Amino acid sequence: MSKDTGFSITSAERYSLALYELSSESNVLIQIEEQCLSVLGLINSNEDFKNLIKDPTTKQDDLLKIIHSISEKYRFENLFKNFLNFLIKKRRFFFLERILKSFIETCSEKRGELKAELKSAKELSNDEINNITEELTKNFSSKIKLNYKYDKSLIGGLILQVGSTMVDTSIKNKLQQIENKMIEA
Repeated sequence: MSKDTGFSITSAERYSLALYELSSESNVLIQIEEQCLSVLGLINSNEDFKNLIKDPTTKQDDLLKIIHSISEKYRFENLFKNFLNFLIKKRRFFFLERILKSFIETCSEKRGELKAELKSAKELSNDEINNITEELTKNFSSKIKLNYKYDKSLIGGLILQVGSTMVDTSIKNKLQQIENKMIEA
């Protein structure tokens, strides 16, 4: 097992849980969650920022200055700003994206939300997605956090996964099953 995988499994969850507990105790959990989503959005949309995080040659002082300016621009809570500075000083800033994603997942779990993935061959409207989410919420007796993706490679149908339960009605899957049966015969 590589060190990278080891960190992602254990340390990222510990850092994110510590941030969750501090945010909860300070009654700024909602704000911190929004700010984490903002930073994740920045990582996904800005290649320079993503490269900066991943670059081990960037000096700590430079990172601290950059985080300070980003914190000022986005008006981060002091707790979140201090957490980011802590990660830089402990040389864990490289894992920022994993830690923040783990934090978002922790928040979702603590609210009792179930994570669901939906892929469809036809692009669904917001109303259709909302109806599916409401129906899943009723069926699973828990709030559902649905991640929707349009995937034309499915040819037709959809794939739904809620926790460990998976329903695959895609034509792609059915063709794969037919192919497997033909190979076995």
